[in-house]
Amino acid sequence: MNTLVTIFKIPELTQKIVITLIFLAVYRIGYHIPLPIVDQNRMLEWAQGTAAGTFGQLFTLAATFSGSNLGQRTIFGLGIMPYISASIIFQLLANFWPPLEKLQKEGESGRKKINEYTRYATVPICFVQSWMLVNYDAATGLLLPGYEGFFSVLAAVVTMTAGTMFLMWVGEQIDEYGIGNGISLIIMAGIVARIPEALKRFFFDITNEGMSFRTSVFQLGSGDANKPGLETLVMLAVLFLAVVVFIIAMTKAHRRIPTQSARHVRGRRVMGGQRQFLPLKLNTAGVMPVIFASSLLMLPFFIFSWITNAFNANWSAYLASEFVRQGFVYNLFSIVLIFFFTYFWTGIAFNPKEVSNNLRDYGSFIPGYRPGRRTGEYLEKVMNRLTFAGATFLCIVAITPSIIMATMPQVDPLVASFYGGTGLLIMISVSLDLVQKINSHLVMRNYPGLTDD
Repeated sequence: MNTLVTIFKIPELTQKIVITLIFLAVYRIGYHIPLPIVDQNRMLEWAQGTAAGTFGQLFTLAATFSGSNLGQRTIFGLGIMPYISASIIFQLLANFWPPLEKLQKEGESGRKKINEYTRYATVPICFVQSWMLVNYDAATGLLLPGYEGFFSVLAAVVTMTAGTMFLMWVGEQIDEYGIGNGISLIIMAGIVARIPEALKRFFFDITNEGMSFRTSVFQLGSGDANKPGLETLVMLAVLFLAVVVFIIAMTKAHRRIPTQSARHVRGRRVMGGQRQFLPLKLNTAGVMPVIFASSLLMLPFFIFSWITNAFNANWSAYLASEFVRQGFVYNLFSIVLIFFFTYFWTGIAFNPKEVSNNLRDYGSFIPGYRPGRRTGEYLEKVMNRLTFAGATFLCIVAITPSIIMATMPQVDPLVASFYGGTGLLIMISVSLDLVQKINSHLVMRNYPGLTDD
C-alpha cells in the first residue's frame, strides 16, 4: 500500500499514468461511437444471433488481440488489427529481405524507418478490411435504407480507416508521454472491458424478457446441470488463481547461461575476467504462436462447411462441427500449430550464430565451449529444449478454456476464455511489463519497487 502511495509522490510518474489513462479513456469512448450509415438495431440482433456461432467466435478472437469491436460497427471497429498485421509482416520481412535486414541493423534510425513503412502499409490494409466489412453489412441488409450506395460505403470505409490510424497515433502518444507499451495497453483495455460481461453471464440468467440473478451460484448442488452452483464458483476461483500463477511463473522463467569475459593484464592492472550470465527466456515467442494458431483454425470450418454443402459429405460435416465446438480435432491441430509457430517465431527472434559472434566480439565465452561455431551449436541445443518447454506451456494455456467448456457445460464460453488462450496471456504479459516500467521509475529515485518485500 505504501508503494502505491509512493507512485503518486513522483510528479513525473503521476503525469505519465494520468496521460495514459486519458488516452485509454479516449479509446473506450470511440469504441462505442457507431458508424452513421449502419442500422444499429439490426446490427445488435445480428450480433446476438451469431454470438454462439462461428462468426461470433471469429469476431471475439479478433477483438481479443486487436482491441476491435467487430460485433458492432463503430469508428474504432477495426481496432489496431491492421497495424498489428503490418507490424508482423515487416518483422518477418526484416529477417529475409536484405534491404529491411540492413535497416534493422542500423539501430534506432533503422527501426524508425521500418516503423514509418509500417504506418504506410497500415492504410491499405485498413481500407481493404473495412471495405470488406461494410460491403458485408450492405449484402446482409445491416445498412440504413438509402445508404447502400458507393459514396456512403466509401465514407464509412474512410471513417473506419481514420479511426484505426487515430488509434495507432494514440498508442504512439502513450509510448512517448505515458507509461507502458501503447499498443499493448489498448489491446489489454479491450480485453479487460469484457470482464463485466463475463461476470454478468455467470451470475445472471439473461433471456429475452430480462435478466435475473442466479441464486444457484451460492447454493451447493443446485440440481441443474446448466446452471453453476457454489462448487463451480469455488472451483473456478481456485483454478483461475492457479492458472495466473502458472502463467506468471512460466512467462518470467529463463535459463541463465554462464559467460566469462577474457582477462587482460596491462601493467599491474588486471582487466576483465568477470563472470556473468546470458539469460534465455523459456517463452521467447511470447503470445504470437497462440494468435497465429487461433487465427488459422478459423479457416477449416469454412472449408469443411463448403465441402459439406457441395458434396454432402458426412466426414466434412463432422470435422466442421469439431472446429466449431473446439473438440478433440480442434485441440489436436491447435497443439501442432502452436509448436510449429513457437519454433518458427523463436528462430526469428533468437539467432544462436549471431549471439555467439557477439560474445566473441566482446571478448566473452561460455566456459567449456570454444567461441564461434561450438558456442553457437551449444546455444542452439539449449534453445531447442527451452522452446519445446515453452511450446508445451503455450499449448496448456491455449486448450484450458476448451477443457473447462467440455468438463463444465454450465460455464459460459466467454467466462471460460479468461482461463487461458490469447486474452489471459496478453493481460498478464502487459501487466508484468507495466509493473517493470513503474519499478524502474521507483528504483531510479531510490524508492522500493512494487515487487520488493
